[in-house]
This record gives sequence, structure tokens and C-alpha cells, in this order.
Amino acid sequence: MTTSVTRVRGAALFATAGAVLAALLFGSGAPASAADAAVTDEVTDAAKVVPVQTTGPADKRFNLVVLGDGYTAAQLPEFRAHVETHLNVLWSTEPFASYRSYINVWAVETASADSGVDCDPGLDSARRDTALGMGFWGGCNPNSVQRLLSVDSGAATALADLVPGTSAANRQIVALANSDTYGGAGGTYATASGGNALSSLITPHELGHSLGKLQDEYDYYARGVPGGTYSGGEPASAHHTLLTEEQMREQRAKWWRWLGEESEAGGVIGRHEGGMYSTKGVWRPSKHSIMKTLGYAFDQVEREVMVQKISAKVNLVQGHTPDTAPIGDDRTVWVDTMHPVGGELDVVWRLDGERLRAVGDARTVDLRRLRLPPGTHTLTATVTDPTPFVRDPAVRASTALTRTVRWTVDTSVDTAPDEVAAAFTDHTATGAPVGASSVVYAETTHPAGRPLAVRWTLDGRLVANPGNDRDLDLGALRLRPGTHELTARIAGTGEELTWTVDAYPATASFELSEPLRTVHRPGRPVEYVYDGPFTMGLTARDDQDGYVVREFRVDGDGWQTYYGWPTDAAAPYRFTPQGTVIDDLVYGKLGTPRVVPWDDATPDYGTHTIEYRTVDAAGNISPVQRFLVTLLPPRQQVN
Repeated sequence: MTTSVTRVRGAALFATAGAVLAALLFGSGAPASAADAAVTDEVTDAAKVVPVQTTGPADKRFNLVVLGDGYTAAQLPEFRAHVETHLNVLWSTEPFASYRSYINVWAVETASADSGVDCDPGLDSARRDTALGMGFWGGCNPNSVQRLLSVDSGAATALADLVPGTSAANRQIVALANSDTYGGAGGTYATASGGNALSSLITPHELGHSLGKLQDEYDYYARGVPGGTYSGGEPASAHHTLLTEEQMREQRAKWWRWLGEESEAGGVIGRHEGGMYSTKGVWRPSKHSIMKTLGYAFDQVEREVMVQKISAKVNLVQGHTPDTAPIGDDRTVWVDTMHPVGGELDVVWRLDGERLRAVGDARTVDLRRLRLPPGTHTLTATVTDPTPFVRDPAVRASTALTRTVRWTVDTSVDTAPDEVAAAFTDHTATGAPVGASSVVYAETTHPAGRPLAVRWTLDGRLVANPGNDRDLDLGALRLRPGTHELTARIAGTGEELTWTVDAYPATASFELSEPLRTVHRPGRPVEYVYDGPFTMGLTARDDQDGYVVREFRVDGDGWQTYYGWPTDAAAPYRFTPQGTVIDDLVYGKLGTPRVVPWDDATPDYGTHTIEYRTVDAAGNISPVQRFLVTLLPPRQQVN
């Protein structure tokens, strides 16, 4: 849901949906009492900060701070397992997959006196003594909805403040409730239930709200009740509009640059009616995306927004030769950049406005080789993220994706000798395997008197790496399946780093309920014939540690994260001709997806292609495998 409700201990903040939005947008302003402060001190004193993923100093990274509520001391291992599952699903979701190297993850562990959270699952359910006061129904408010999961804002902030180097400007809080009930919220804080079958899919959706300021694409607010017709003006939302496709193109407005493309969430990016809790009168880019249906991807429009929001939390230039005073032409000049897992950043060097093409994409320039004429000159290095996830030139040119450093070079300035030793200063973590398509990086010290070169070897053989020698794009090497050893060395020294490269994706297998018959035809996938509902279980195996994400799709539609069944993660996914209604949402319609009861319920009989794959903890995506399913219409069924 869009609305994330903060909860002050002992008091609900709202009475209506409008007040929920007001609390989200403007804050409660409720003063903290001395008793509240004492309780918060007690909570923070007992808390433990656990680094889950460290990609750099906290003050130079986007920090995801994960809190747990309603987990007793004995249940903290369960909290850790929930964190791992939620994170691995997040890392399988673009753009988090490509930019996970921008993100530190911290778990703040605190034991609750009671197990579970308030009003779970109903308003008459027990109130529990927990560290963060989380509760369904927006903090046990009868005018709210069950799935709206609130958190005590004061306690959440106090716990997050325990992580050194983080602040509201460079972090996002995610609070997980110890519950198997579906629920979550997005706003200042993102919340999700920890143990529901769909829980790990809630987190990226709520981060879409909290981080991306994306809106819900639901065509309802209360489940089971169509949202009616939108009556407002052109939405400010980047992914909702009243414009036609022709008007978008003519006005160069909204998602005109993406129109007609195959959507990452399935189907084609165009104009699909419904969103912002209205059934009619407003349109969204894709038939289904993560902001409408959990388990699908962010479509391109949403993904572009999320790339900008994630990148804005860091500075693409992490360090550089000091620029506060003129520098001489008798030295090297350098920039250290961020390193997306999904691709290398571009660096363009210019001297007096002219591009230094001979330098290429290097991070270090030896000014002595330029033979500058006497006088002063202007040297610039412009760092840009060339990601294809962004098409809007204004987004590309924003400080989130482009940064420039400028130096004055004065040939009369002499650079003092330095004795900086050659050493690695920052690098991709070596403690866990890296994926076969990852960009691995290694930064070094920067002696003024000489540039340092990094050489890469794979399984003992030198790897060609033209341009930027601080990054190595493993995806360009097309590694053979298996495990490899990658080494980075500073040329002419004994300094080296070593990584294990996991180039063997996890494997998946499926288990179907008993078919009427199985058909084997040369050159075609195996076909399973049914005369009614059937189930599909997907399991995964990997030779490395870590939770493996399983995905499937039907008839070439968008990939969905496999979650078992909404009421039981251990139960297989169930396909039926018209879908199964659970809590006023529809799951498992074979063929054309159906999300809400008022969607088209026409059964899709005939033959369908079901594909499946895995994404392992290192980010490897397995080859796609497939099988066919034929669902017989009633007239063809044999008694």
C-alpha cells in the first residue's frame, strides 16, 4: 500500500484514509513523553547492530536498515532467515540487482517480550508487548484496513540511529513484523510481515513507495470493492496519466519514450486503465507491475525512477585529486567512482574543453604525458552512469547520474614528492562468491608521481581489460559454467586480491499434480494434459550458500517470483481456469492473468507454455526451462 502509518505508542494517529495520508505526508507532530523516552532507551540499550552487507563507509553509501519486531530472543534466528530471504528477493529485482553495490544493509536485532504483533489478524486479537509496537489495521484502527502494518516511528528512528554514519538522508528503514499474516506499508518507513508466503515480495513494493515515491497501481483501496472512476486532474505520479498515447508523444510527456516496448513486467508498455485506487478514468504503463501485482518486476517507467532515487543516495565520485588549489602538470590526477554490479560507469576527461580521447575511460591521467604548454589550463573529469534503464536526458544529467570534477592546472606549480605506497583501498567483497555477470572492482592508492595499473587474471590467465582497469565486467567474458578464481594485482608489486567466481547457476525442478496423460513429441517440451485444476511446485538447488529465488511465467508474460501459495509458502502454486479468490484477490488463473474478481474471468483452455528459472545469491540467472500444459475444456473431458 502507498500509505505508511507511523504509530505513537498507545495512540492511533488517524481515523480515516484521508488522515492516513495526512499522517504520512506531514507527520504526526505528536510529542514524545518521558515514559516513551524511557521505553525507547530500554529498547536501544538491548539492541544489537549486525552488518549484513557492507559495500563501503556508511556515510558514502545508501544504507538499508532492517528492524525486526515481535521476535523473542529465541526467535531471532527466524528474523535473520527472514532478512536473508527478503534481501535475496530484493537483489533479484531490478534495479536493486544492478545497484546492490551502492547499498549497505544493517540488521538491528532487538528481542521483544512477546511473540507477534498487535491486532494480528483481527482487531479483537491480543495486543503484544514488542519493541517497535507494530500492528495491523494501521495500528489497530477500526477505520483502517487489515493489511496496513504500522510501526512506532520514534522507536524505529532510535534503533536506526544506532547504525553509525547513517541519517535520514542516506538510509531507508524497513521494519519486519513477526507474522504470517499478509501486510505492509510504504512511506517514511517501509514495513512488511516477515513470514507470510508473499512477505519477501512486499518489501520491494513498499520500497517503491518509500524510496521511489511510486504510487499504487491498484484499482481498489478496500479489497473486493472496485475503486470507481478517477475524477482528479493529471496525476503528479510518473506512472499514471490521463493522456492518450498520441498526446504523450505529441507533448513528450510521461512515459512517451517507452511506449510500444515489451514491458519488463509482461505485455507491452502502453496505456492500461486503472490505478491510484480507481478502476476507471486513469491509466498506467503496464498491465501488471510490482506496484499492482506482487511478484512481477518494476516496469521500465518505474525502474527509471528507482534508478534515480537509489543513485541520488550516493555520490558517483567517491574521491579525487584535491581541487581546492591549482595543481602542477608534473603529476597524476585521479577519480574514484562508484561501481554498479550491473555495468561500468563512464569517465570523460577534457582539457580546456577538448576531450582527451587517448586517455579513454581511465580513472587516472598522467599529466606529464600531455606536454602542456606553459600557463594555466582547465582539466575536468565527468563521471556518468550510462545505464540503459534511463532514457530521460534530464535524469541522466542530474547529479544522481552525472558528476563533474574540475581542476586548474598551472604549469608553474611543482608537485611535492610523496611516498604513497601501492595498495588496494576499496574493492568488491572477497568473502562471498561473485556472480558470472557481475562487475568486480578494485581501487588503489594514488601516488602523485606515478599511475598504478591493475591487472586481472582468471584461473591464472591474464584477462584483456581495455579502458578502465579498476573494473572488470565478468559478463563480457562469457565464463563457462563452474567455479573460477579471479585475481586483481597492482602491476609491479605483490599486492593482490582474490575472488571466487560462481559461474554455476542454481538449478530448478518442478513437480506437478497427477495429469490425465503425458505427451512426448520430438522437438517439443513435454506436455501435461489436465481436465481441471492442477498444482506446480518449484524447488531449487545450489552448490553455494544463500537463498535461491525461483521464477516462472506463463505464455511469455512477465516473470513472477515463485512464492508457493498465498496461504501457505510450503504449498504448491495452483492453476485453475478462472483463478482462485483469496481475500478478494485472484491467484493462479491459467493463461491471461486475473488479479481482482472483476477482471475478465473467461477461462483459458488449450495449451500453455510454462517457463521457469532461478536467481541465486550471487545473482546468476539460470537458463530458462519449459514445459507445456494443456487444459481441456469441459466438452473434451472424458468421464
